[in-house]
Amino acid sequence: MYDLTGFQRDLLYVIAGLEEPHGLAIKEELEAYYEKEIHHGRLYPNLDTLVEKGLVDKGQRDRRTNYYTLTRRGRREIKARDEWEAEYVPEDFEA
Repeated sequence: MYDLTGFQRDLLYVIAGLEEPHGLAIKEELEAYYEKEIHHGRLYPNLDTLVEKGLVDKGQRDRRTNYYTLTRRGRREIKARDEWEAEYVPEDFEA
């Protein structure tokens, strides 16, 4: 996961937290988090990169709608990232 951008990492986490989300659902979640509009020209190329890296599978719901799911590798990468973060930020950390 070290070679992903922060945006790509956020995409992975959103996909992990939703049930087979389509692009618009992912976009809406990220817009709520970032508090600004996410353009299609940013979203879909980054989703395609995650597919190409083998972290995300892209399926087709109908002719116009794709959905996204994590691959096993994508789930392993998130777990490894969580473990790495836990080395530096303990569970009882208070901000």
